[in-house]
Amino acid sequence: MIYPSIDKILGVVDSKYQLVHIISKRSKQMTAEKNFQKPVRYYYSKKNLGRALEELSCGYLFLKKDVRK
Repeated sequence: MIYPSIDKILGVVDSKYQLVHIISKRSKQMTAEKNFQKPVRYYYSKKNLGRALEELSCGYLFLKKDVRK
């Protein structure tokens, strides 16, 4: 089972496509820079993709809304 739940995260993000885009960018950033929002031992997941999902669900990542529509 995936932690955190995708249903919970979709309350924060508008679409699944946007979710994939945000999480993949954050995961690559974590890999390249070794920059984490909380100590590594406090993450449930051992991989950066899961850690990025956790950060989004806990509110560590903030999204800018596009107002050019």
